[in-house]
Amino acid sequence: MASKAREPLLLLVEDNPGDVRLTQEALEQGHTEHVLEVVTDGEEALHYLHREEGHESARRPDLILLDLNLPRCDGREVLQQVKSDPELCGIPVVVLTTSEAAEDIREAYENRANCYITKPVDLDDFLTVVRSIEAFWLDAARLPSTAEA
Repeated sequence: MASKAREPLLLLVEDNPGDVRLTQEALEQGHTEHVLEVVTDGEEALHYLHREEGHESARRPDLILLDLNLPRCDGREVLQQVKSDPELCGIPVVVLTTSEAAEDIREAYENRANCYITKPVDLDDFLTVVRSIEAFWLDAARLPSTAEA
C-alpha cells in the first residue's frame, strides 16, 4: 500500500473522450507505474488542484498534461493560474494540444509551460508521443515529488 502512494500521479486535463482513451491506452502499455486522474474541463482542473468542489481528498499531481481548448475555463487560464500559484507552480505542465498556432506556443512558454506538444493526427504517432512523455517525465526526469521521497 505504501508503494502505491509513491507512484507518480498524472493529471490529464482533456475534454475529448477519444484523446483521453488513447492517452490511457498509451500509458497502460508503458512500463512505468503511475496513477492517472482525468478531468474534462479547466474549471474542474482548478477545483482538483485546489482540492475543492468534490476533490477535497485529491492527491497533488506530479505532472499535468493540459489541453488548451477546454470548456468552462480554457487551458491557457489553467496554465496561468497554476504557474502563478506558489503552491502549484512547481508542478510540471506539459501542454498537449491540437493547436500549432505560434501565438499559443509563445504564450504557453511565457506562462512557464514546461513543454509544448502538438497532438499528432495519426493514431500511431499519438501513441508514440504519449509514450515519449512517459519515458521522459516519469523515467528520465526527476520530479519534485520524487526528490522528497
